[in-house]
Amino acid sequence: MKKIIALVLVLVMVLSLCAGCGKKAEKMTLKVWGPNEDQASAESFLPVACAKFNEAHPEWDIEFVFEVCAEGDAGSMVTKDPSAAGDVYMFANDQLGTLLQANAIARLGGAALEQVKADNSETMVASVTSGDGVYGVPFTGNTWFMYYDSSVYTAEDIKSLDAMMAKKPVAFEVTNAWYLPAFYFAAGGTMFGENGTDGAAGVTFGGEVGTAATTYIANALAAGTMIEAGGGAGMDALRNGTVGAVFSGTWDAANVKDALGDNYAAAQLPCITLNGEQKQMLSFSGSKAFAANPNSQHMEAAVALAAWLGSAEMQELHFDLRNGEVIPCASALLANEKFAANPAAVAQNDTIANTSKLQPSIPEMGTYWGNAESLGKALANGEVNA
Repeated sequence: MKKIIALVLVLVMVLSLCAGCGKKAEKMTLKVWGPNEDQASAESFLPVACAKFNEAHPEWDIEFVFEVCAEGDAGSMVTKDPSAAGDVYMFANDQLGTLLQANAIARLGGAALEQVKADNSETMVASVTSGDGVYGVPFTGNTWFMYYDSSVYTAEDIKSLDAMMAKKPVAFEVTNAWYLPAFYFAAGGTMFGENGTDGAAGVTFGGEVGTAATTYIANALAAGTMIEAGGGAGMDALRNGTVGAVFSGTWDAANVKDALGDNYAAAQLPCITLNGEQKQMLSFSGSKAFAANPNSQHMEAAVALAAWLGSAEMQELHFDLRNGEVIPCASALLANEKFAANPAAVAQNDTIANTSKLQPSIPEMGTYWGNAESLGKALANGEVNA
């Protein structure tokens, strides 16, 4: 009798443990939006990473639909019809204000929020923060820095743009409104307050600040110590030896390495001399991140997928599958020898930490771009001079 009771109890326990064993996975379709480079084939980052997500989450049976939307286009494409946009999409952090206005980006909480705060520097977290909410999972920093020929410039030279230009001209994309502010920040200008969040404060690139910065650029262009780098001219000049440095980002690492060979080097931004004083150039910095669409019919899975795709493990996979173009931002990875020995990775992260300002993501930034581009073109064409 005791044996029978014992067998019954064991059977009850087994049945209890297996009560959910036969539960079917929830079927769903998730649209994932990202750049073409990340979905060009079955071996590209998004298909590979999403397949790994499916394996890690047997509670869901997900069919993934991949559609092209570059990170910089998210603000315009997602907001056209948020309900029809990707359940998960990639965005550049300067799009955040526009996405929020359209109710097209979900505020993170729970495990996803904890992951973002644990994995990233304060700068990276701030890049996807609005008010007291966090809205994205950063997967890479987004900035530009300096590539240079180490046979031309010494470690001391690269601290000063003036010292560099005295040895050999440099290429700088004056016509690009993303690059141009570096000189105006050096002169003491601000954009929408010190933290870039005060729309009423405007852009203080006029007056003495504007005079000092614009005169510096105009003189360098007129002297030929700085050339306009737009349209591939800077990279061509680096290849033929006309210039010794070019300012760009990780996307150009392979091109620069091909051009310079063993003399390939990269660094954070140098200082410039304004009114007899050394002033630090500052680039825009930010991040590219994964977001969940609050209009998704499968929010739990969408948030989990965004967190997965932006995780440290997937950042390393992203780096590998994009041949080193997408540098991780997870703090733990950056200490890894794989990235510490990569000149572009070190330069990007040094720039974000030391010689950059977080790019404003408020909607008022929309008023800046056209004006800055017009000024840059006028400088490059010699219509504005000292």
